[in-house]
Amino acid sequence: MPTALTSVPSLLTTLAEFALVIFAIVVHEVAHGFVAYKCGDPTAKMSGRLTLNPLAHIDLFGTILLPFMLVLMGGPSFGYAKPVPYNPNYLKDRRRDEILVALAGPASNILQAFLGALLLRLLNALAVAFGAALNPLVMYYVSSLVIFYIQINVSLAVFNMLPIPPLDGSKLLLYFLGEKNRQKFYAIEPYCMIAVVGLMFFAPGFFSSIIGGISNVILSLLARII
Repeated sequence: MPTALTSVPSLLTTLAEFALVIFAIVVHEVAHGFVAYKCGDPTAKMSGRLTLNPLAHIDLFGTILLPFMLVLMGGPSFGYAKPVPYNPNYLKDRRRDEILVALAGPASNILQAFLGALLLRLLNALAVAFGAALNPLVMYYVSSLVIFYIQINVSLAVFNMLPIPPLDGSKLLLYFLGEKNRQKFYAIEPYCMIAVVGLMFFAPGFFSSIIGGISNVILSLLARII
């Protein structure tokens, strides 16, 4: 059966996977803005960013070029969209709500992975019940895309929870830092992102081993739940 996928045009497969990556990233960013809005900050809503329209979120480098180049280099498929703007001064409880806003993105990816796992289980049930009436190539192709969607969402959640600024996981560190250390943290934030992108290009195995190991644990737990 695995060889059946080779009859599907590789370009179609690549485009479908690319679209799924963009959708996962967009939902991630919208989740940040939605939680910020619920916590009292209207900035994302006023900026027109509480939408699933990818055109409102696409960053030319982070959403298009970076994932494409990483795939060509055999590295992990990651990317990012334009950060959803928010003003922490609007938050009802700034210290608490900043954490909630940061966690919203990775949580949305875990939720997408969970829903994808439910869909995969449904597809498997359909294959068992109506196998003779279903096109095996189509079922295999769709199932493969759903598996990819689950994996990319778990990977995005793990990647964004790394405690490296400006990733979402770094916001958890801010909760425990005093004001003086917070200012130092903000000062190094731009340089850390450059370092992260550099490691992706020149040491892809570093991220693959860390993210892959944690992702496999989450995927195993997800498989047990479903």
